[in-house]
Amino acid sequence: MKKYIISVLAVPFLMLSSCESDLTKINENPKDPANVDPSVLLTNVARQSFPVDNSANSALRMLVNTGEENDYQYLKWNNASFDAYKNILLNDVKMMEEAAKSNNKNYQAIGKFFRALHFYNLSMRVGDIPYSEALRGETDNIRLPKYDKQEDVFAGILNELKEANTLINTNDKIGGDIVYNGNIERWKKLINSYRLKILITLSKKTKVGNIDIKNEFASIVSTERLIESNSDNGQLTFFDLANSRYPTFNSSSYGSSLYMSDTFIQYFKDRKDPRIFTFAEQTTSAKEKNLALTDYNAYQGGNPISPYSDNAKLIDQKIISKVKTRFYLDPVNEPSNILSYSELNFILAEAAVRGWINQGDAKRYYETAVKANFDFYKANVKDSDKLFAGFDVNSYLNSTLVAYNTTESTDKQLERILTQKYMTMFHQSQWTGYFDALRTGYPKLPIVSGGVFPKRFRYPQDEYNTNAQNLKAAISSQYGGKDDIFQTPWWLQ
Repeated sequence: MKKYIISVLAVPFLMLSSCESDLTKINENPKDPANVDPSVLLTNVARQSFPVDNSANSALRMLVNTGEENDYQYLKWNNASFDAYKNILLNDVKMMEEAAKSNNKNYQAIGKFFRALHFYNLSMRVGDIPYSEALRGETDNIRLPKYDKQEDVFAGILNELKEANTLINTNDKIGGDIVYNGNIERWKKLINSYRLKILITLSKKTKVGNIDIKNEFASIVSTERLIESNSDNGQLTFFDLANSRYPTFNSSSYGSSLYMSDTFIQYFKDRKDPRIFTFAEQTTSAKEKNLALTDYNAYQGGNPISPYSDNAKLIDQKIISKVKTRFYLDPVNEPSNILSYSELNFILAEAAVRGWINQGDAKRYYETAVKANFDFYKANVKDSDKLFAGFDVNSYLNSTLVAYNTTESTDKQLERILTQKYMTMFHQSQWTGYFDALRTGYPKLPIVSGGVFPKRFRYPQDEYNTNAQNLKAAISSQYGGKDDIFQTPWWLQ
């Protein structure tokens, strides 16, 4: 366990040791993580917890690759990664251990949040995962952890988030917080809001462990503080500094072969939605014709289910939009969210439609979600005043394909909510949009005739090599021994 923490923290500790004047401290091994300030660990854990994942964008029919056959675009992916265990969760555990020495409950609460976040993401990708025995190699000498059932993992992380909410307090100060700059109230809002995100993921279930999903959701909404504005977003802000730049800055694939999907572009064109101007470049043909930046005819995409060579031909024909150049030329773009005010309100709108909370609030939550996302892009995208010139969000909310109608069927209302939610997911919330589509059937995404959307990833090859007995037992109990991407995990059953 220690070797991973050492590898991550070696440089910071060498820097810190050079400032020490006490001879005994200088002679200590600067790489020894025995006494690590939890603020250093919090910075490291947080920085790695907000990825910008273009693989999810490809699976969600937002991007097409014109240079090669992309496994995510063509739904042919294979193994998941368990790197979060060694790269993030080990340091998270260490942060909690160090915080316990000084009885700082806020670091422990935030540690529980990141545990829940990463165990959730890991389990959503594969199903059963090591949880109860994970990360205990050093403390309990458990080198080959058993796999916990997915239901037990979800029940466990919901309980951890509940504990985190209880631990949060205004007395224990924290440092190294690159998310909320030490604002504990905002952490509390994020923790409780994330509980709702997990619960809505389980919309096909009535209980998880001994938790009644509907009642737990309603209880949190009625008794706990939640994200209240974009200022509370669970997001990482980027800066033009080493290790703080936008993840796709200087990306060769973004600069060469990644283009927009017509599926994604059409959702915006049909609704006259100017957010597409923040994601996509005009086609070369449109630029040559001097079409306005806000002319929807200037934007076209490739077919995500066509061969990549067919989409490459559209480049020569000058009729395909590239991903906005800012994503790879600008070191600072909009923050990356793991849960935003907009997403929370879409979650609340869906819950209202399902009858988990007051059904009369569905329209209000939906409209709040849409407005919040427009505000997010207006505040964070350069030249947004030009891109959104003349746009009125209230008129947009009353337009045919956007207006919320409470008299429509439950299914139609869910389609309206999930479609708009999908439209907010470009470079945001990792695989949330894809999991929503698996769970609800919305938004409607194209697939080749006879094709099936994968429901999971295969387990990592490393697990076959090092923890085969426990892994094979988990595969047998879940999927009858078949570890393939089309097996249905518990949360979707």
